[in-house]
Amino acid sequence: MASMEMQASHWADQYAQKIIREKGPKDLYTCASGITPSGTVHIGNFREIISVDLVVRALKSLGANVRFIYSWDNYDVFRKVPKNMPHPEVLETFLRYPIILVPDTSGKAENYARANEIAIEQELDKVGIKPEFLYQAQRYRSGYYASDIRMALENREAIKAILNEFRTEPLEEDWWPVSVFSGFTNKDTTTVLGWDGEWNITYRDDSTGQTETIDLRTTSLAKLPWRVDWPMRWAKEGVDFEPAGKDHHSQGGSFDTSKRVVELFGAHAPVSFQYDFVRIKGHGGKISSSSGDVVDLADVLKIYSPEIVRFIFAGTRPNTEFAISFDLDVLKIYEDYDNCERIYFGVLPVKEQRLEKERRIFELSQVREIPSEISYQIPFRHLCNQLQAYNGDIEAVIASLPGVTAGQVDRLRARCVCAWNWITTFAPEEFRFALSKEGDKLVELTESQAKAIKGLYAVVEKLDSYESDKDLAEAIYAVASDAGIEATELFTVSYNVLIGKDQGPKLAGFIRICGKDRILSILGRY
Repeated sequence: MASMEMQASHWADQYAQKIIREKGPKDLYTCASGITPSGTVHIGNFREIISVDLVVRALKSLGANVRFIYSWDNYDVFRKVPKNMPHPEVLETFLRYPIILVPDTSGKAENYARANEIAIEQELDKVGIKPEFLYQAQRYRSGYYASDIRMALENREAIKAILNEFRTEPLEEDWWPVSVFSGFTNKDTTTVLGWDGEWNITYRDDSTGQTETIDLRTTSLAKLPWRVDWPMRWAKEGVDFEPAGKDHHSQGGSFDTSKRVVELFGAHAPVSFQYDFVRIKGHGGKISSSSGDVVDLADVLKIYSPEIVRFIFAGTRPNTEFAISFDLDVLKIYEDYDNCERIYFGVLPVKEQRLEKERRIFELSQVREIPSEISYQIPFRHLCNQLQAYNGDIEAVIASLPGVTAGQVDRLRARCVCAWNWITTFAPEEFRFALSKEGDKLVELTESQAKAIKGLYAVVEKLDSYESDKDLAEAIYAVASDAGIEATELFTVSYNVLIGKDQGPKLAGFIRICGKDRILSILGRY
């Protein structure tokens, strides 16, 4: 295993070192994450998944063998119907069922839980995250945890005492560390009546009054409550690291109780940290997933390429609240990533301390292997203009750009897709334009304005003779002077003629983007 003597600059490496330091040398380190698929797995939930992935990568870079498990708690109770689900009246009839027995009213999967699982499992591979998925319904219903449930029952009083330390009202005398789904109604509205000291539990269905005795080794109805289930699984899987959100890490929360309860199962709590919330900025209500107004990883990947999604999280400490932006901040985030990449490839010189930090962020941002060459670094704003000039034809834009190498094409194409999604969905109105086309109503011009447009036509005819945008801009200013109008008026008229707006991108650069033939075809109508 690699030496850990050097002070790590990135938080993921710092936690990797802490795990090895606190858990000692091991043949296998287990890192865990998980969630109840009771609705869309939103981008805030994704923060936990990628935080674990980053630490997993850091551990591997130290030479460690690592198992990354992700638990779907799909045997939890279906407590409420999320907003905007199809056929909510059907779902209402399944409240208090285990979510794996709730139908998927969207028709996408064999049950409600699976539909939510599939939605994120398909996206994780796109950002280079490949955990081992554990499905808790299958484990509980197969008897996999029978001996662990029995161990909890044997430690009933000790568990109750731990939980009571963190409660304002003590648990009832007849509390049991197990819950049962009714074999008569499938609901969790049951009361445990007793345990025979071995494998049999007797319960009552509170809605029907019926009673039944079940064998933990063969039943598919019993499970542990969350504050016992979580530490049991830490022990069962040998978990060395698992972060959690504010709710679990709050004083007296489930992490506080679990790190005590896990010792009753013969293990110790994993290394952990608390991660903060992720806000959404600038989506303006345009994104609405099936479970309400939430944003998931698939939504974010429409605007940010996979390596930039990773960059956003890798570049932010987990305990820092931040926003996923869909507004003009998108331009800055792409620029920040490009700067990070330039630093990594030595194109942008920086001081040693920043170099080490940025290089590590860039490495952790890559979906798979680190590319051997820098990407084609076209500013996001400029790319948006290019795409609009070509009416969203991505391949035409790529073909128009000079010096694109074969190794850069795929990354450039992915950025084009994101840029087009942003400009057509979230960009402010002033960013959007479309070139005037044959048949559009002509703009009414004064005599001097018409003279200016003819002068601009003559300049564009000689476009190839201008070595720089500065030379072209000077020629455009001269056109305004020759026509006897102010330059601002020429720009306004030109934008009106070209894109039907009073303003637009810098005119000289815009003309080059669109190309001589396309600009002349529009100006030639006047």
